[in-house]
Amino acid sequence: MTELFEREGVSGVLHRPAGDPVGALLLAHGAGGNRDAKMLQRAATEFAERGLLVLRYDLPFRQRRPKGPPSPSTADRDREGIAAAAEAIRELTSGPMILGGHSYGGRQSTMLAAEHPESCDGLVLFSYPLHPPGKPEKARTAHLPDLRVPCVFVHGTRDPFGTPDEMRAALELVPTPTRLVLVEGTGHDLSPDKSAAAPLAVAAAADLFEF
Repeated sequence: MTELFEREGVSGVLHRPAGDPVGALLLAHGAGGNRDAKMLQRAATEFAERGLLVLRYDLPFRQRRPKGPPSPSTADRDREGIAAAAEAIRELTSGPMILGGHSYGGRQSTMLAAEHPESCDGLVLFSYPLHPPGKPEKARTAHLPDLRVPCVFVHGTRDPFGTPDEMRAALELVPTPTRLVLVEGTGHDLSPDKSAAAPLAVAAAADLFEF
């Protein structure tokens, strides 16, 4: 069952499981997308079927304008939006709180978790943008050693934002348990309608977080 979810500073779509939720998952979109991105919809459906309360939501930059990328100067406001969404969803379940999302949304979730470890109990990250395409020297890994929660990374083997080997090396920086789920033949969008990215993510998360 899905329903619109609106709170101060939070705008999204809530996927409720059939019974009492075993936990919650928040899914933020990428730099060019919104809460209706196909990857988020597919993942939300799959995780809700596994018993999680799932919110796919618009980050503050997308709430301010319907199109266009985020600005690095306002990334802190997007992290504040993630924290606000988590606080709102905590009122609906006492289970574990998992943050995540696709690309930019997942990256900002990891940064919030590194800055405020109490903000969540785990991370599920689709297509983490390890570096800009063609610029591996600009790795976005400085905060990874500060993570204090288990993490699932779901990544396409043809993703220009990070090769499988680069992702493996990055995960070695994370001091907590991690899972790397490689989706063969997919790029940054993970081809949600054609690939098994969503069910593979659910299986890895269920194993790591034990739900």
